[in-house]
Amino acid sequence: MDRLVFLDGSYESAPRKISLLPKIAPSLSVYCRIIDIVFRAASKAKNKRYGNAEWCESSLASLRALEYVGVTVEITGIDNFRKLEGPCVFIANHMSTLETFVLPTIISPLKEATFVVKKSLIDYPVFKHLMRSRDPIVVGRTNPRDDLKAVLEGGIERLKAGRSIIIFPQTTRTAVFDPKTFNTIGIKLAQRANVPVVPIALKTDAWGNGRYLKDFGKIDRSKKVYFAFGEPMLIQGRGAEEHEKVIEFISGKLKEWGMEK
Repeated sequence: MDRLVFLDGSYESAPRKISLLPKIAPSLSVYCRIIDIVFRAASKAKNKRYGNAEWCESSLASLRALEYVGVTVEITGIDNFRKLEGPCVFIANHMSTLETFVLPTIISPLKEATFVVKKSLIDYPVFKHLMRSRDPIVVGRTNPRDDLKAVLEGGIERLKAGRSIIIFPQTTRTAVFDPKTFNTIGIKLAQRANVPVVPIALKTDAWGNGRYLKDFGKIDRSKKVYFAFGEPMLIQGRGAEEHEKVIEFISGKLKEWGMEK
């Protein structure tokens, strides 16, 4: 069975020969595969046959769709959360749709997890069946107070049940990382639930944000995809220091990967 193999807590796509169609039309090639993956997953979800294992398989198929057209994926720091006992809160920057599709196959085989998502994702045609089956925490993004309440109540409930939470504190997907828009909602959840946070830095602009359909932008096979997991941290006090450390980790990795912010 196909799976990601982590050597010393890391993974990198193997070199491969790219055939003509994915080479000249990478976006078409990827999205044809992604649409098929989503329809198959949604069908299973509607029939209550879509659990954590199936989610991981769909996610891995999405990663393979990117590799098929020549996108290279590098993942580091897996051992930073694999060694943890119990659930945690993963806090990441949010650059594109790619991380929503790929993170489950990285995290959930080791720690069953779900996302904090905006309401539109659980109402999205077809995709809604898949997303609802994962029991996400839903926020409206219109009232910060209501969103905080939803994350704290729903997050604590899921963490107590042993499920980790993946959260993107930025209000929208963007290639530019601005610490001013990176809120502390994940830190607050971890502090209330008394679980560690694990920072995730990611660079996923190989999957562009579209001008008219934001989820379906250009696939740029020349851009390498990076995921880096940092050391887990328990929250002390109100978590100001840990919040800064998360920001520093993400900013540092983005700079290392050739993006100043």
